[in-house]
Amino acid sequence: MDYLMSTPRRVITVYIPLAIIVFVLLFPFYWMFITSIKPNEQLVDLDTVNPYWVVAPTLEHIFKLLFETPYLHWMWNTMMIALVATFLSIVASVLAAYAIVRLRYRGAQWIGGAIFLAYLVPPSILFIPLSLIVVKYGLWDTPWALILTYPTILIPFSTWLLMGYFKSIPFELEECALIDGASRWQILTKIVLPLAVPGLISAGIFAFTLCWNEFIYALTFVSSPEKKTVPVAIISEFVDGDIYRWGSLMAGALLGSVPVAIVYMFFVNYYVSAMTGAVKE
Repeated sequence: MDYLMSTPRRVITVYIPLAIIVFVLLFPFYWMFITSIKPNEQLVDLDTVNPYWVVAPTLEHIFKLLFETPYLHWMWNTMMIALVATFLSIVASVLAAYAIVRLRYRGAQWIGGAIFLAYLVPPSILFIPLSLIVVKYGLWDTPWALILTYPTILIPFSTWLLMGYFKSIPFELEECALIDGASRWQILTKIVLPLAVPGLISAGIFAFTLCWNEFIYALTFVSSPEKKTVPVAIISEFVDGDIYRWGSLMAGALLGSVPVAIVYMFFVNYYVSAMTGAVKE
């Protein structure tokens, strides 16, 4: 890394690429923010007003979003559905991943590959048969319609991710526990899971983010305005025909991205360590 020691080379090879990446990643948030605080006349006047800046900012759109619409209730719906679906998916994924990686039986690797291939099936194909099942069991237009269908797209990838992480945990630890008389359940709960915390957090972040941003199932299975999630509600409730309430729409999108950003901010170290393999044999 000596070639990075000189200032001109650091600027060209490190700082400029990082600045470009940061600009590309943060510009959508900047655009949502300035749009949410622009007065209505500036939102449509692109000839005399700079679209990349705001003059005389206002909190009118944010006020209408929070106090004149059930936005906080939509946030609660989204949070509740995402947390419950994530918990159910992680529990199922832990059991499946441990059984595939640690229990020796014929065809275990093929089962692991089949589970990952299930993740590759697009939701645009699955939502039609799933909608028939949801209607048949009386779950239509209820939060349980989403809570019970989201694991169909969360469990395959979470299982595949945890399989890779469980493989990095030394098997000798489990052999010693088996010699001492521990059961498989005790090994899983007292040895494997404490060592696999980064992997569990990584899978949880993935599942929570996917639930929070999911659109097709939430649009199809829920129709009542008070039961909608944030991604669907801000699109359906702030668009009246060909009239887009851009200020409130962008404010809703910006506030809706805050919980996911907070989750990544607090758990990013665990997420990276899980992807790289924190426990090595």
